[in-house]
Amino acid sequence: MFDVLIIGGGVAGVSSALILGSAKNKVFASDKKIGIIAHQKNSSLQEALFNNAYGISAGKLGSELLEESLQQLSTLYPHITQIEEEKVMKIIGSYPNFEVVTNKSSYLTQNIVVAIGSSNTFAIDGLMDYVSMHPKALVEKKRIYLKNNDHKVAEGIFVAGTLAGHRSQLAIAAGSGAAVATDILTLWNTGIDVQSHDSIKK
Repeated sequence: MFDVLIIGGGVAGVSSALILGSAKNKVFASDKKIGIIAHQKNSSLQEALFNNAYGISAGKLGSELLEESLQQLSTLYPHITQIEEEKVMKIIGSYPNFEVVTNKSSYLTQNIVVAIGSSNTFAIDGLMDYVSMHPKALVEKKRIYLKNNDHKVAEGIFVAGTLAGHRSQLAIAAGSGAAVATDILTLWNTGIDVQSHDSIKK
């Protein structure tokens, strides 16, 4: 049983995983089991080139970022389980007992973060009732989002990135994923607000 399972290995998903992983020394997070289904095949970063993203050197390829971000996650926070080459097909159950079914296996989790793209090919059974037309995308692109209130779709289900209704910018997706992670950390900390920062003073 995972405490949280992140669906998606792009900007929002890995950003969420990095924040959750960095909280491993906090008492309320030290025993939490965190997983990420790091499916990247359909990520919009595969064809991206970055010249205008804060902290990223001009000319950086999105395909490089995808690979490097998962390596960073693995190196810094090896306690996070990375599940590769699986695609989520169905979500069964309700909080705190979800079953996430992929094309190869199934996983039990208390909380879910959905952090995949906003393509209208979205087809995860169990989430289709939340699908609506994306409020900040061109109509002709036929983008969708999951209806949510500040990233919360339903009890135990969170959404991040463009699928949360945000515009397609790396910095926005990263911030969205980080926001969801701090919301989950806050839940684990009995509702007391949490951030997770590193410092050279420590």
